[in-house]
Amino acid sequence: MKLDGYFPELLDVLEIPLDSTGPDFGFESENRTIMSGRWRHRGTLSYENLRRFYKRREHVLHNHHKYVTRQEMQARPFQERSTLQLIYSDKFRVRDGRKSTTDKHNWKGIITSGDQELEVGITDPSFSLKLDTGDKPLPSCLLTMSLSMPYKPANWATDREAVFWKLIAGVIEIPQ
Repeated sequence: MKLDGYFPELLDVLEIPLDSTGPDFGFESENRTIMSGRWRHRGTLSYENLRRFYKRREHVLHNHHKYVTRQEMQARPFQERSTLQLIYSDKFRVRDGRKSTTDKHNWKGIITSGDQELEVGITDPSFSLKLDTGDKPLPSCLLTMSLSMPYKPANWATDREAVFWKLIAGVIEIPQ
């Protein structure tokens, strides 16, 4: 979206009219409905200012798995049902999960949750494009982690339910 002739960039601070609530789909506490009104650019954060939003936690989004179940989410008090989390990684790596050289790239990020190494999908389009062109990621990054809507892979047993998969929605590389 263009704001007064300007395309917002990573680390920009935007003022957006938001309602105090939004659809929670039975598991999300952070959602807010965007209301009509003008969006405003209010400044730009430095990497150091952004770090104040990062809180070290033992696990990424509730557990050490690549996904979270609906039961896990609904067992938590509503305000603790996080579907977004900013994490810091000083050993961030990526892998191309495509099946053949003719397939489209399928970038996966490798992160740590608890004492487990997880390989999760990357949905950040700008960062994926950078990887597509051969760039390598910096090892020091802030990652915006999110949960997908419920999804059940085709190869799962019929008695297993759909789960919320952990995704890397945004990558902020931190220059050394």
